[in-house]
Amino acid sequence: CDKVCKIIHLPLQSGSTNVLKKMNRKYTKEQYLELAQKIKKEIPEIVFSTDIIVGFPGETEADFEDTLDVVDKICFEQVYMFIYSRRVGTPADKMEDQIPEEIKHKRFDRLKELFDSRVSENNQKYIGTIQKVLVEGPSKNNPDLLTGRTDSNKVVIFEGSKELIDTIIDLKIISEHMWYLKGQII
Repeated sequence: CDKVCKIIHLPLQSGSTNVLKKMNRKYTKEQYLELAQKIKKEIPEIVFSTDIIVGFPGETEADFEDTLDVVDKICFEQVYMFIYSRRVGTPADKMEDQIPEEIKHKRFDRLKELFDSRVSENNQKYIGTIQKVLVEGPSKNNPDLLTGRTDSNKVVIFEGSKELIDTIIDLKIISEHMWYLKGQII
């Protein structure tokens, strides 16, 4: 459907079936991967965003490696990463095997490093394409430029008149800059 954005937020939380069970999630790593593959087969241009919690009680190195494996296989467009922190009164707060802060932070850094290494690769597929972009307003960093979003939620910066704000326009993507794309009105 052309009226629906081409990004699906599919929360992962953890790539480890063992950790997912402790989190009281009702799916496994394999079911998650199968669902993503099924969606991609039906909508080839779809991209995914997700949430991941690092350092949940009892998370082993092997469990964390499973999370990295899913991130590598899915090649998420966006990942919202969180370090587990105890919340009084929750079942997880009472669990044994709380992960030391140092290990949680090292794992978080490894996850971030993996994701960051894929951002440029993901962005490359946009260069040279024509994207429909919802123009949101002036760029926060340069008020002489406009900013908008593709239907896969990628930020695009480009030159244009303020009359374009709140419209959808076609832009040619001419370069990528890690956290945003640079576009050109065609």
